[in-house]
Amino acid sequence: MANKGNCKAKDCAREAAGKGYCRMHFRLWKAGEMPKARYKTCTFEKCRKHRHGTSSLCDEHFKAKHGKPAEGAPAPEAAPAEAPAS
Repeated sequence: MANKGNCKAKDCAREAAGKGYCRMHFRLWKAGEMPKARYKTCTFEKCRKHRHGTSSLCDEHFKAKHGKPAEGAPAPEAAPAEAPAS
């Protein structure tokens, strides 16, 4: 196996495995926990969830602010209708 160099995370000297990161930092990057995440994250304070639609917020924070799902977000499932009591 060719030498890929060292991890590009600050103060890490482990061997790089993916995207220039060692196995631990690559896992953190995939989870969105590195300073430069693999996708755009919600702009709400300390929220690292994936943005939905054209909003800068995740679906949860968009609903809390606007009372409706973000454009392009999956529609909530409809509740099953209850049978009338006899």
